[in-house]
Amino acid sequence: MADTSFDLVVIGGGPGGYVAAIRAAQLGMKTAVVERENLGGICLNWGCIPTKALLRSSEISHLLKHLDAYGFSAKEIAYDAKKIVERSRKVAKQLSNGVAFLMKKHKITVFDGEAKLAGKGKVAVARAGKSVADLTAKNIIIATGARARALPGMEPDGKLVWTYREAMVPDAMPKSVLVVGSGAIGIEFASFYRNMGAEVTVVEVLDRVVPVEDEEVSAFARKSFEKQGMKIHTGATVKGLKKAANSVTASVSAGDKNFEITAERVILAVGIVGNFENLGLEGTKIKVDRSHIVVDQWLATGEPGVYAIGDIVGAPWLAHKAMHEGVICVEKIAGLNDVHPLDVTNIPGCTYCMPQIASVGLTETKAREGGREIKVGRFPYIGNGKAIAMGETEGFIKTVFDAKTGELLGAHMIGAEVTELIQGYTIAKTLETTEAELKRTIFPHPTLSEMMHESVLDAYGEALHI
Repeated sequence: MADTSFDLVVIGGGPGGYVAAIRAAQLGMKTAVVERENLGGICLNWGCIPTKALLRSSEISHLLKHLDAYGFSAKEIAYDAKKIVERSRKVAKQLSNGVAFLMKKHKITVFDGEAKLAGKGKVAVARAGKSVADLTAKNIIIATGARARALPGMEPDGKLVWTYREAMVPDAMPKSVLVVGSGAIGIEFASFYRNMGAEVTVVEVLDRVVPVEDEEVSAFARKSFEKQGMKIHTGATVKGLKKAANSVTASVSAGDKNFEITAERVILAVGIVGNFENLGLEGTKIKVDRSHIVVDQWLATGEPGVYAIGDIVGAPWLAHKAMHEGVICVEKIAGLNDVHPLDVTNIPGCTYCMPQIASVGLTETKAREGGREIKVGRFPYIGNGKAIAMGETEGFIKTVFDAKTGELLGAHMIGAEVTELIQGYTIAKTLETTEAELKRTIFPHPTLSEMMHESVLDAYGEALHI
């Protein structure tokens, strides 16, 4: 019979939960994870990873349409939707199995079931209504993640109205798609289906697409998406949906205009809701605010010995943020002296649409609103030799500095491979690098990363290639 007494029990085996468990095991804690579905959570199984596999297929589709530009020709190019989905699912399964291996490697006990707080230092685990185990723990971390938000009158049905789950495993590619919401999830699916040949319409309630990004990036992104053939409506609200046998008609309101959009499928990407229900929070001192558990800078809840990390504690809803919270939380529990609270301005964000978008730190507007005197630099892809050689001349890199101190306040990118490039600026921010160090840094040639250097130089009137 498995041990039931632990130093730490983690509820949820997603990126935050499994990383917290691994770090705890490294620090000598006897650790258990309770997971009700798949190790790796939404990210590995139904989010970050399988969507990237789908987007890779759509990138290939895009390139095949432009073979002539690279000196190639091909006839009768076709794709198999079933195989594209199968590849995505295989990638997800491989990584989920990898997490299971890591659990065994670090001697972490995994319980298959749903966990519920059952008193001080106690966790009850059940599966299909039957008890699996009653655990005791000195410390408990809640890492239950979140799920797609549903709007009244637009509830997903799995057939015509999809969440990200159904959008990832279509039986066949729809000829037309309406995406409600233009955040990272919505715009990635919009890019995928557009590159696979579907007519795509995006409706966004705010006044611009990818609204958390810098305004210049949002404006550039919209022009690029529309050039690809997407139809975009901002400042618009979907008032209702009418379903037919194989299509949906949406009633849309935009200012003083009301109109209808008909598409074969609707994808809802209007935010997420924390999974706080059925955790036994009643009778504890744990507070929930708008579906998210309230924690302090060390991820502690109001209940002694109980912590929470990841999507369940709120924005930004990113796997890498959850992982770092897991490490911070565990190291604080272990009493390490060099633990630092998470600085959200150092968390990069990436959107894998085409063109890609990435950012870290303050936007230009936020920096100005904070009363900062700033210097802003920009460099276009069209001015970079590697970008031209790749045939990827669409995009730019923008940097924001404090004019008085030279502190790098933010960086914002749109273009090929910016989701890889952004880490250079993230490291610079973490190290509290100023423009002086960045100017003196040697960037290799020919690379896309040279644009990062040029953007810094441009902020100070020293750009060399524009």
